Amino acid sequence: MRELERITARRGELDVSVEELTKQLHEAKVEREELQVAERVVNRPAEQDRAAAASPSPVRVAGQAVLLIPHRGKNPDEAALPEIYRKILDIVRNADGPVQVRAVGERLGLDASVRGRLEPLRAKMAKLADRGWLHKRPDGRFTARR
Repeated sequence: MRELERITARRGELDVSVEELTKQLHEAKVEREELQVAERVVNRPAEQDRAAAASPSPVRVAGQAVLLIPHRGKNPDEAALPEIYRKILDIVRNADGPVQVRAVGERLGLDASVRGRLEPLRAKMAKLADRGWLHKRPDGRFTARR
């Protein structure tokens, strides 16, 4: 009978130890997760700087893949632009003067007779103008920046 009491007592001690260790393990896991989040927050500015310096990479906006178009700096690097944007720049540069979106669309092989077909191109050209690659004139035509 004494043996049974010792066994039961020891099992009770071990149950308490297991509960304490389980609690400590849970607390350690929670703290580890918090440290991982803190590490990501601390590293985020460096990651953003690297991403901005890299060539355009696809990102997701509203569930759709889009390309980043960098702002034109003192030393513009057209290689950072996606191919379609480089083509648009070439067409505008090689034009005799300010060009309309329709003329660029025709040079790209878009069907300009369909209403709304040029709107994505207009948005791309406006984005290039917003980022300093093109100049949008008040009459809606575009010219290349020198």
